[in-house]
Amino acid sequence: MSPGRLGPEQAEKAGAMSREDPDVIDSVEKAFRLLQAFSAEHPTVTVSEAAQLTGLTRATARRILLTFVRLGFAEAVGREFRLTPHVLRLGYGYLNSQPVAERAQPHMRALADKVLESCSMATLDEGEIVYLARVPAARSMSITLSVGSRLPAYPTSMGRVLLAALPPEQLQAYLDGSELRKLTPHTIDDADALRVELDQVRQQGYAVVDGEREEGVRSAAAPVRDASGAVIAAINVSANAARVSLRSLREEVVPHVVATADAISRDIGFGGTRVVS
Repeated sequence: MSPGRLGPEQAEKAGAMSREDPDVIDSVEKAFRLLQAFSAEHPTVTVSEAAQLTGLTRATARRILLTFVRLGFAEAVGREFRLTPHVLRLGYGYLNSQPVAERAQPHMRALADKVLESCSMATLDEGEIVYLARVPAARSMSITLSVGSRLPAYPTSMGRVLLAALPPEQLQAYLDGSELRKLTPHTIDDADALRVELDQVRQQGYAVVDGEREEGVRSAAAPVRDASGAVIAAINVSANAARVSLRSLREEVVPHVVATADAISRDIGFGGTRVVS
């Protein structure tokens, strides 16, 4: 399932939420549900496709799409609708309200220059990581990622750092509700095995992933904490496996990643030492 598409169960759950909670505005919930139907897989949608992707009626989908057009968030091309750059205001509103990405940039650039590899920052959104900042290496890899890119959490180093920081009940809900697919021969796709790995990540304070999301790519990540000590993001360094050995990643890169994450945490107000629970 693509990040933007809601499955039948998700659509039904969202609709039930708006009906059962008097504080939820039904029309707003439906509008955001439809907005999320647009994705790389579905850059344009017809009224019928929008209804199918969201579980809305055709009449409701049509009215919402026409409202998007009136507000400038979408445009109609024949029978199809597509988003306009105006919709980026929603995402940038979040980024501008989160100083961590801006404050992290100098630290991330210094890290990328030091290890000669790309550095990224992401946060957790349900079962996916969302990129907040990225500093590519001078010798850029073939991976095309940018601010706003989304990846599944479980096979990524930043995802594991963020999942390891979840309260037990939230982590259990994630493991119960997630489809852990084997993306490469190395991917951990068993919930019990993933839990063991996350326990290790929590204890050591960093995560190392070797070719689990994409063969030939290794990465190391560490948590970024806010003033209260809560993990709000993670940073990582990604490298080509042909260029950086696993031993080199662990012994030479990990200490720099952890030190940089700690420096960012201090810069945004965390006054303690790195917490390893």
